[in-house]
Amino acid sequence: MGLFSFGGKKEGVEPIKWVQLTSESQIDELIKESNHQPVMFFKHSTRCSISSMVLSRLESNWDLSEVTPVYLDLLTYRPISNKLAEVFAVDHQSPQVILVKDGISVADLSHSQITVDAIKPYL
Repeated sequence: MGLFSFGGKKEGVEPIKWVQLTSESQIDELIKESNHQPVMFFKHSTRCSISSMVLSRLESNWDLSEVTPVYLDLLTYRPISNKLAEVFAVDHQSPQVILVKDGISVADLSHSQITVDAIKPYL
């Protein structure tokens, strides 16, 4: 099971190795990292059943070893969520994936748009 264990995993799927985003200073570090490997920010509302379903679906189908997955609990860290929206010039959504390559947002997905297959074309 994944870090949050909301659902069953498909056979042979590795758990997501989430990086926990807990400070604004991490954003700059992760933007720099995106010059070497894409970074996927996943903004999750722990009170939202849709967000939990999306998280479970990601964890059940994850096969993106070429991406650094970053988890943000946006209820606990709302100022960081706001900073992500500002830095990448995207509207706040929940749940939301912001995929960053070479320091810029190349994809902004929300709700049912968030799937492993939807992320792959942006890599």
